[in-house]
Amino acid sequence: MRLGWVQLYKETGNSGFVCRHCGISRPTLRKWARRYDALAMEGLKDQSKRPNKSPNRKVTKEQEQLILELRESSNLGARRIQNQLRRLHNISFSLATIHKILTRNVVKPLKKLRREKEYKRYQRPIPGDRVQLDTCKIAPGLYQYTAIDDCTRYRVLGLYNRRTAANTLLFIDKVIEETPFSIQRVQTDRGLEFFALKVQKKFMEYSIKFRPIKPGSPHLNGQVERSQKTDLEEFYGTIDIRSPDLPDKLQEWQHDYNWYRPHGSLNGKTPMEKYFEVSISIPFWDEVEAMYDESQEHVQEQNYQKELRLRKLKSSV
Repeated sequence: MRLGWVQLYKETGNSGFVCRHCGISRPTLRKWARRYDALAMEGLKDQSKRPNKSPNRKVTKEQEQLILELRESSNLGARRIQNQLRRLHNISFSLATIHKILTRNVVKPLKKLRREKEYKRYQRPIPGDRVQLDTCKIAPGLYQYTAIDDCTRYRVLGLYNRRTAANTLLFIDKVIEETPFSIQRVQTDRGLEFFALKVQKKFMEYSIKFRPIKPGSPHLNGQVERSQKTDLEEFYGTIDIRSPDLPDKLQEWQHDYNWYRPHGSLNGKTPMEKYFEVSISIPFWDEVEAMYDESQEHVQEQNYQKELRLRKLKSSV
């Protein structure tokens, strides 16, 4: 474009005609014509507008290099670089300035030591050896009770209007009725609905060991927690919870989950496929009753510290 302006000016010698034809001003035309005469094609290229000297420049080249060296040699972030400059070199820069220098020089991200975590799976090899129970609030006045087997991931679900001991008793009967195998142990969090005397007596009546987890350890009940998250995303996220046939839909979802939905932790098997695979090892209810030692069981306190103190007193007697 600039070359065209200059060539047209050289051909016509009429600056007014060139300016009107190309839509530029006379000073602009004179500038590019002078540059072309002095440097030919090189003169028509854009030139840097950076000043030859920057007496008021905030960061010198030496200081910028110092910042980069601190980052490279000591693996420091912007704030620690700021502290080191102030403490060791009596130089004070804002975090924004240091960030700008690091970004302009495209430095590598900070190196972080990542320790490989060793995950221990608390998974029982026999169905019914441990069943996790929990409750989940779906909406005001609507709570889901969930029981999931540790080995097969077989689930029983129930909807109730409150989290109470009475509803827990109803759900326990539902779990016993719908579970295709005997249950030896039940694991819950420390919710009050599980610690009522009549609830614990119900477990003893069925010869089921009651094993609540410690406070602040939800990972021990991780399977039922993840299971409820799946319900919220895949079931409740796709239906109207105000529907009058919600309990029927929940039972259909329970059936699909147990019979047709592949489970990642089971290598793509469904809970029922896993159940049939290991069903030969499942003890019958009379065997569970024979293994149950009533003398080793007691009514537990919901307050964990109080429960520990009572255990110490019993052991010292």
